[in-house]
Amino acid sequence: MKKDNARRRGDGQVIRHFCDAFAFLVDHPEKSSPRNRTPLWISTAGRPMKTVIRILILFLLMPLTSDAASEALKPNIVVFLADDMGWGDSATYGHKLIKTPNLDRLASQGVKFTQCYSACAVCSPSRSSILTGRTPYRNGVYRHLSGNHEAHLRASEITYPKLLRSSGYETCHVGKWHLNSKPQFNTREFPQPGDHGYDYWMATHNNAAPSHRNPNNFVRNGKPVGELNGFSAPLVADEAVRWLNELRDDSRPFALSIWFHEPHSPIATDPKFSDLYDGHENSRYMGNITQLDHALGMVMKALDEEGVSDNTLLIFTSDNGPVAKFGGTAGGLRGGKRSEHEGGIRVPGVVRWPGHIRPGTVSDVPVIGTDIFATVLDVAGLPLPKDRTIDGVSMLPAFEGKAVRRRIPLFWRTHVSPPADRVALRMGDWKLVGDETLTTFQLYEIQKDWKEERDLASLMPEKTEEMKRRLFEVWNDIESEGPDHWWKNERQKPAGGGKVNY
Repeated sequence: MKKDNARRRGDGQVIRHFCDAFAFLVDHPEKSSPRNRTPLWISTAGRPMKTVIRILILFLLMPLTSDAASEALKPNIVVFLADDMGWGDSATYGHKLIKTPNLDRLASQGVKFTQCYSACAVCSPSRSSILTGRTPYRNGVYRHLSGNHEAHLRASEITYPKLLRSSGYETCHVGKWHLNSKPQFNTREFPQPGDHGYDYWMATHNNAAPSHRNPNNFVRNGKPVGELNGFSAPLVADEAVRWLNELRDDSRPFALSIWFHEPHSPIATDPKFSDLYDGHENSRYMGNITQLDHALGMVMKALDEEGVSDNTLLIFTSDNGPVAKFGGTAGGLRGGKRSEHEGGIRVPGVVRWPGHIRPGTVSDVPVIGTDIFATVLDVAGLPLPKDRTIDGVSMLPAFEGKAVRRRIPLFWRTHVSPPADRVALRMGDWKLVGDETLTTFQLYEIQKDWKEERDLASLMPEKTEEMKRRLFEVWNDIESEGPDHWWKNERQKPAGGGKVNY
């Protein structure tokens, strides 16, 4: 089976390489003859005959191998998601001690975004937006789903794995899921990863338990796996590599989601990684990031060995900002996880797509996790759904440092954020932060004041009012479309001694 799949997949690669080689000879006829004589099949006009020859070759080969060629040209999709990894938690983003050689290498081969955002300042909502392209309150996963709650990623939501699968992709998810509440996970009554488009999945509801070392709560395609020996990120990477090497159909393009648990608490770090920082008070956390980076490298190596790296769009990001008390750093940004200030929502964002992204590109174009949905569909040649609002946009222009066009501004609302920064809106260089009652606002020129040190709301009342009007327009639209009965009946107490619990 593996050999047959490789042969079929190879047909498309052979065709592509043959046409490339033939086109090279047409462009450089002197290379085809040791005496630099122009071959008889090249006209003196050159270019017209070159075009004709290309068309003839493709026409002759098309009836026999069109399916293989078509499949070979579709890019594979791999999305890595870290858990609670801060903007400053890597050498790639300026940390002077933490070693992240694989993320560094990925950035050198693609584009590093300096203004990449998660869709929310906590986990479950961010994940839902990556899959649906819709802001959390619109798609319904407005809160983290750790306990007993009716919210979940509804079957009515359209995910990119589901759309890719319907167009011929093979799909796989490994790692954390967190898009059901605990009683809903791995039950028939509520949609599971397979219902949202994954052919194959091995996942935990939330954290690996009872620890990120030797976890026993993974479920593979609906069946409990039992205890696994090792640490979470390498275990997740192992499963991804096994699927790539042994289980997938080589004749089809694939979409692979790898959602790590690291560096979320409870932090469990293999001593071989924490020992790299022996003597440092934060060695366990720093080693945990390096452990995650090692797992990233495992999958990158497998992609290379499978010969698919050059035709794979690979995205690495995080679900929200860091938790300082566990050792995370936002790299000088204000706030952390749960905050609508930059430290809670600005995260690492690195993308590689050989032949389409110039290696070593650095882009300050603002992008968000919600954009992954539209980006994946764009590169796969699929249209966006027209029966619902899609908040994200394709990041393809941003891969070249060009601005993206947004009909809907970047918007955040986190149900457990501090009362003073419950919502935020970004338009261009400007960011508005509002309190839980939507009556008190802060204004920042975020492109320049990325640490949010100078509130300009009182100094620029007209700009503040303009931003407020747009924020209310966006929020009212979201409320009209999302399942607001879920958050308006929220039972959790308001965060931080506040008045509003959503």
